[in-house]
Amino acid sequence: MTDHPRRVTRALLSVSDKSGLFEFARALASHGVELVSTGGTAKAIAAAGLKVRDVSELTGFPEMMDGRVKTLHPKVHGGLLAIRDNAEHAQAMKAHGITPIDLLVVNLYPFEATVGKGAGFEECIENIDIGGPAMIRAAAKNHDDVAVVVESQDYQSVLDELAANQGATTLTLRRRLAAKAYARTAVYDAAISNWFAGELETEAPDFRAFGGRLLQPLRYGENPHQNAAFYKTPDRRPGVTTARQLQGKELSYNNINDTDAAYECLGEFDSARTAACVIVKHANPCGVAEGADLISAYRKALACDSTSAFGGIVALNRTLDAAAARAITEIFTEVIIAPDATEEAIAIVAARKNLRLLLAGGLPDPRAIGSTAKTVAGGLLVQSRDNAVVDDMTLKVATTRAPTDAEMRDLKFAFRVAKHVKSNTIVYAKDLATVGIGAGQMSRVDSARIAARKAQDAADELKLAAPMTKGSVVASDAFFPFADGLLVAIEAGATAVIQPGGSIRDDEVIKAADDAGIAMVFTGVRHFRH
Repeated sequence: MTDHPRRVTRALLSVSDKSGLFEFARALASHGVELVSTGGTAKAIAAAGLKVRDVSELTGFPEMMDGRVKTLHPKVHGGLLAIRDNAEHAQAMKAHGITPIDLLVVNLYPFEATVGKGAGFEECIENIDIGGPAMIRAAAKNHDDVAVVVESQDYQSVLDELAANQGATTLTLRRRLAAKAYARTAVYDAAISNWFAGELETEAPDFRAFGGRLLQPLRYGENPHQNAAFYKTPDRRPGVTTARQLQGKELSYNNINDTDAAYECLGEFDSARTAACVIVKHANPCGVAEGADLISAYRKALACDSTSAFGGIVALNRTLDAAAARAITEIFTEVIIAPDATEEAIAIVAARKNLRLLLAGGLPDPRAIGSTAKTVAGGLLVQSRDNAVVDDMTLKVATTRAPTDAEMRDLKFAFRVAKHVKSNTIVYAKDLATVGIGAGQMSRVDSARIAARKAQDAADELKLAAPMTKGSVVASDAFFPFADGLLVAIEAGATAVIQPGGSIRDDEVIKAADDAGIAMVFTGVRHFRH
């Protein structure tokens, strides 16, 4: 690639975000660059004492239709698209009075921010930029001759090149900026199309695109030989993407994935009703509990499986206080995430310099409408978010014995947790705390056995006379296809079970429950999580 420089003699600036604009425009002018601009941007540049030519002077047409039409003109697009070394293009420019535009600076109408603040339909429509993307794409296509800048972070790179190359840009920079420009318009169009699909309640649009803004490049992916990066989408759901990292090492790919899993599970627990703690390891909860305060919730969650909790993620649904911070920092923890933290708690965590502390500013709404996507070879699987909440379900008692009030409270708790454990899922719970979790097994009966074994291990560590599954309840994310998984739970000491129901062998499973004198509740809702 020949890195041939192109001198910048004329720049067109049209921006909604004016951060750093005046300093940039002043520096361009110092290199002898003629400034051309539009509407409010032109007025702002002129007000800063700089000479600027309004685009209407260039085109010979005024802005019209409330600014919808101002740059859609051959004298703009010809100036951007003309190949400078092409004699035919040069002749056309001369014949039609088109002057070259060597630098385009455009950031788009703030559509994503407008949607994010909950604006109405018409306001969102008016914030769809038309002229901006058209100019960006034109300049990016002709990057052999034209540089295009779509965000203020690149102003300095352009100025550095002008200074180093007697007022010219290099092809290397122009190509990098062109690639970024196309990515920006792709993300912008994806945000618009997904918003439209949501507004029209289109479940399966003919075309689907997702896009995001780089938050940080990552050292590697799930494994050191994999490359990775972290992007933010227009979805403003509270969590790891909205969080401020107060301290600790840079988050890894696995940290981010696990922290998201922990905080999504935590969203099931209303902070106004109860304090709650979720401990996650390898994207699965290994301990979840509610309590009168955060420290009691944490202690109960930790008791479920303290071995797995080592090096895990701790998520809290209330402001991290000093007592909880002291308890959590007693063992090695990778990440703490909470809506907020007291200054005392922040100081306590600061003593563990590698421990990441994230403050998310809010909790995710488990009922919120949204979508999730997963890549497969050559495609995307897209589905609506699992926003089913057990409190909204019609629970049907399937057995002769109905659960007691205490059992029903624990059954609902266990089903909230089961929603966030990889299938096949079995969750034992007692006194609003998990006491055994079986995750991700190919057979549900194996999940039941593993969860019971985890409970026995915890009992041995805590020197309990019996595992806490004795007198517990059990939740299954999907129906029991046979009675065998239920029989394992009964043997472990469960007195009540919650499951979706719907198996062709429901009668066999119900009979096994009745024979053991336990209560069983059907939700009618499945929570597979793969």
